[in-house]
Amino acid sequence: MRARQQTFLHAGPAEGAEAVTEVLLGEELTVLEEASGWQHVRLAADGYEGWVRTVAAETPAGDGAAQWATVTALRGHIYAAPAVQAPVLGRLSLGSRVCRSGEVTEGEEGRLWERLLWPEGWVNCSVFRPLPPALPELGLAFLGTPYRWGGRSAWGVDCSGLMQTLHAAYGIALPRDSGPQRSALTPVDRPQAGDLAFFPGHVGLMLDGRRMLNATSYHMAVAVDTLGEGEYGRLLARDLLGFGRPEWRK
Repeated sequence: MRARQQTFLHAGPAEGAEAVTEVLLGEELTVLEEASGWQHVRLAADGYEGWVRTVAAETPAGDGAAQWATVTALRGHIYAAPAVQAPVLGRLSLGSRVCRSGEVTEGEEGRLWERLLWPEGWVNCSVFRPLPPALPELGLAFLGTPYRWGGRSAWGVDCSGLMQTLHAAYGIALPRDSGPQRSALTPVDRPQAGDLAFFPGHVGLMLDGRRMLNATSYHMAVAVDTLGEGEYGRLLARDLLGFGRPEWRK
């Protein structure tokens, strides 16, 4: 099954339960059980489990033969028609999965639009733009994104969710939480751009030897901090656990 909308997994079958992670549109998941209008599901990408409303998951018609594509824009919308004035049917995020039709039309001001087979609607072709050549460059595009506990998208993101989403865009699988992320990487003593820095319950992406991109409740946003400089930078330097490097960067 796939998530038919961007939503959150909750710790229990109740709206007031803690959000444990965010599910992106089109993510594959397995339904483990159902209870009172809720589904207990497991995400295929990282094994994370939680509860979603029953309407949040479905099996698209022709799923096995569909031409699935990954959204590469930070965020976007699905429209009822190929025009910016058309009603918005849903939202997209970096990493969302949709089924493209190949039917493209030119709208106002030369904008190109493509019809989706699933979910039904139209998207501006810019949602399939090329990724930046380097992961840190994509990370910097998230600057100013609001901090959101459990978030994994440019609509709102937490520290480990940002790391997982950035790496997934380049085909690199990371666990969901900072502790397992640290265990999955190769420790390094001298960080370089693209390495991850770890702290108790926190993780950030190094931009060079000292500057770090991170989603933090201290700023309530994605920001760049320098280890050892400023109030928060000094706190980070004090609590630093170490640095890790993904296998692909060895």
